[in-house]
Amino acid sequence: MMITKQNSSKLFLNKTSLIAFCCFLLVGFFPLSHAQNKFKIVLDAGHGGQDAGASYYGVKEKDIALSVALKVGEIFRNHPDIEVVFTRKTDVFVELHERARIANKSKANLFLSIHCNGAENKTAHGTETWVLGLSKNASNLEVVKKENAVITYESDYKIKYQGYDPRSLESTIGIPLLQEEFIDQSISLASKIQKKYTNELKLFNRGVKQGPFLVLNQTAMPSVLTELGFMSNREDNDYMNSEKGQRELAEAISEAVILYKKEYYGMGNVPVSKEEIKEKPVEVVQETPDKKMEEEKAKPVVQSVVFKIQIKASDKKINTNSSDFNGLQPIDFFQEGGWYKYTFGEAANLNEAKDLQNKAKKAGFSDCFIVAFYQGKKITLTEAQKLL
Repeated sequence: MMITKQNSSKLFLNKTSLIAFCCFLLVGFFPLSHAQNKFKIVLDAGHGGQDAGASYYGVKEKDIALSVALKVGEIFRNHPDIEVVFTRKTDVFVELHERARIANKSKANLFLSIHCNGAENKTAHGTETWVLGLSKNASNLEVVKKENAVITYESDYKIKYQGYDPRSLESTIGIPLLQEEFIDQSISLASKIQKKYTNELKLFNRGVKQGPFLVLNQTAMPSVLTELGFMSNREDNDYMNSEKGQRELAEAISEAVILYKKEYYGMGNVPVSKEEIKEKPVEVVQETPDKKMEEEKAKPVVQSVVFKIQIKASDKKINTNSSDFNGLQPIDFFQEGGWYKYTFGEAANLNEAKDLQNKAKKAGFSDCFIVAFYQGKKITLTEAQKLL
């Protein structure tokens, strides 16, 4: 076929159009791929709708929680590597199990629930951040009962939550823990949030605490519940209800999340290996039999998988012969994220570990759980099972 000058121009235009179309398709795919790899956090503003939460001095917890959550989300809009999912963005009631379902369905990397405290004692003040765990401390359980009580706004809540009665102390203590694998990461985030509140905002630090919160128990990722202050305390209330206070609290929370992301995910959005996490390597150590608190000596590296029962975590070192352990022996400890974490016993498989766990529970450590080590380093139970 003879190609005229006119035909040649048409062919050139067709080729140019084809190339441009292909480029358009490629450009369209790259953002999609990037979006799928984003670090994802679920921001859960507590209460909402008919559930006002703690209300004092004409101010409602549900409004403070939502305002701060939205401000945190706004900050993350300037971080294209972070995607935010909200459980609510308006004044609506969202059931607890639905909040967890939203988090699990989105396959989020973190779940962060934002609340405010309240107490009969109006001098009580300050911030605290909670992770999942069991507690027999009366004041801790009162906070848990208050937050879990929102399920009474739901129809058939006793069926949905397997007979749980938020007004019953025994029922609260008896909640089974479903999220043990993420406790260490949750504690890490909670600690970072509290440090930001304390060091930068100079707010009173009530610490990192553990409690059987239903909303934390049903999420399949590291999860925390932070209490911004006491609605019942006039000074806390005024601060939380101010634009300045809400902005500062949102900045503290977002900065803590970014620090957590860098620690566990590096500069990207894929979890870094444990060797790459910028913490001191976790070593299993054992104290000498001497009852005095001496320098700890590292245990010989164990080459196979070992299971132990974590029974306690403390920011202070405790003698392994202490009565705090209710007569359980042997007690070891390892250091992780600035915490001393104490373990009981040693087992070669999960069946033996479960027997040890039952023994620890009978000794009073109802919130104990199984942890695994390989070659002296802590690993997840999933990793341990793959190595067996």
